[in-house]
Amino acid sequence: MLQDDLPIRWKPLWLVLAIVLVAYHIGLIFWGLVPNLVARPLHMALVLPWIFIFAAANRAQLISGTVFAAFGISAAVWIAWNHDALSDQYGFIEDNFQMAVAVVLLVCVIEAARRAIGWPLPIVSALALAYALLGQHIPGEFGHSGTPLESFLGTMTIAEGGIWGSLTAVSVGVVAVFVIFGAVLNAGEAGQGFMNVAAAAAGRLTGGAAKVSVISSALFGSISGSASANVASTGAITLPAMMKLGYPKRLAGAVEAVASSGGQIMPPLMGAGAFVMVELTGVPYTGIMAAAILPAILYFLAVWVGINAYARTTDLKGIEAKDQPGLKDVIITSAFFLVPFAVLLWGMFGLKVTPQYAACLAILAGAVLLFLDRTLKVDLRATWERYEMALLTAARQVSLIASIILCASIIIGVLSVTGLGVKITSLILSGAGGMLWPALLLTALACLVLGMEVPTTAAYVICVSVAGPALIQLGLEPLQAHLFVFWYALLSTITPPVCGAVFIASGMVRENWLRVAVTAMALGVGLYVIPMGMIANPDLIRLIDEPVGALIAFLRVGVGLGLISYGLIAMRAPLSTLGLCAAGFAVIFAPV
Repeated sequence: MLQDDLPIRWKPLWLVLAIVLVAYHIGLIFWGLVPNLVARPLHMALVLPWIFIFAAANRAQLISGTVFAAFGISAAVWIAWNHDALSDQYGFIEDNFQMAVAVVLLVCVIEAARRAIGWPLPIVSALALAYALLGQHIPGEFGHSGTPLESFLGTMTIAEGGIWGSLTAVSVGVVAVFVIFGAVLNAGEAGQGFMNVAAAAAGRLTGGAAKVSVISSALFGSISGSASANVASTGAITLPAMMKLGYPKRLAGAVEAVASSGGQIMPPLMGAGAFVMVELTGVPYTGIMAAAILPAILYFLAVWVGINAYARTTDLKGIEAKDQPGLKDVIITSAFFLVPFAVLLWGMFGLKVTPQYAACLAILAGAVLLFLDRTLKVDLRATWERYEMALLTAARQVSLIASIILCASIIIGVLSVTGLGVKITSLILSGAGGMLWPALLLTALACLVLGMEVPTTAAYVICVSVAGPALIQLGLEPLQAHLFVFWYALLSTITPPVCGAVFIASGMVRENWLRVAVTAMALGVGLYVIPMGMIANPDLIRLIDEPVGALIAFLRVGVGLGLISYGLIAMRAPLSTLGLCAAGFAVIFAPV
């Protein structure tokens, strides 16, 4: 009812709420230390209206959402208001009123996630709570000794664990700021700048329209971090261009789905995964970016090779000169993303401030650029519309991610309180026979299954919480294990039966989704191979510490990927396909 077409009478209210949400999260960066039991509950209080009321699709949802929002906001504000007294209780609930507050918070978190992303993640969270409350009745290894109800609910809701734990800290202090940064860029001409740069760089080449999709999706995805958002935005331009040039529908849809999925592995944003990884591994944000960049480039390189392979049997024309942007237009529109990116990098590496502080500076630069259009003219009405778009988009996206992270925090809290995480880790170790590669395959399968049901960041957090310790115990470096899990949590974006990016792209080109999915899996073969390649070639993620070794590993995996991609797509004879693929795997995985 509200989210796509705001009634005039409601719009000022939502703009005020959006301004408050954006100002709060940017303000936290500049205000300095704010108690965790103040900052995190207020974060929840600010996002609940956007999930429960703003996104209501009908009157019934609006009424029930208003009730949930009122109770949830009241409970969260109560926690923030009483944080001093609660910190002295050490996570133990003292009376029935606090018990009611705890129940309200948990119910509202689960319901918010259900409304935002559907049933699967809330069901997992509810099952986790049931296990924590009833697990003492489970016989055998997977039961637990039981936890007093006051202690368990207190740990989950009035202490700095559970829903106010380290994951929520990432959502409050880092993810929200970078999401605002992306919203500001997208509200201006940065998106058109991405498209123009891509068209200028690759438009004239064979398969030019497909390669424009690859480059633009890599650029746009670096700030959007969402495969679905990427398909919907860049695909609205690239898919019609490919169709106009006669590209097969299944190929056009597959190119866009695969290229868009790569946005979640392309620094700097990586779909909030990079910031969660910082918290879970202790590796600085710049270290995560450096480790992720070469594998991300390899992914898009494999897609590029795949397009060239398709060009052997399909006439993939380049974009006609008359449809390509002029040099002046490319230079002007590219400035709309280059200037904020430059400010972001200057802040991190020049001023040596935190990534979130640098992002705030980049937001200010992007906000100034919202005054200008691609002709460098100032139109105050258009400027106000761009600001409205930036604010509303930022509020919605911050709220969506917060609802996912708060719900996932319930699961992580239960794993910690009950010791279930350690038990699942032991199960993986025993199932793999204490060997690394079988453990990797089991983890990859778990990531695929879980990724089918919950968003990528949540799948990554849950999988790495239970499988990460096993992989580390078997000899992987923590960052290796985390990147491996994060990549495989993405598999479901292009892998049937649940392949969200493929569904959207196939709908946009009106092609059978299964045909698009099969083509996407061949084009996106890097998503299946590169994580294993990171294990076999650990220098690939050591660009800062071992730059020469990293580049050698990059070339090795790149050559192997190229052979595999070409063999899967260009070869028609089965023996030729098997031969090239075998050669590619040998290049990547053979001991040196």
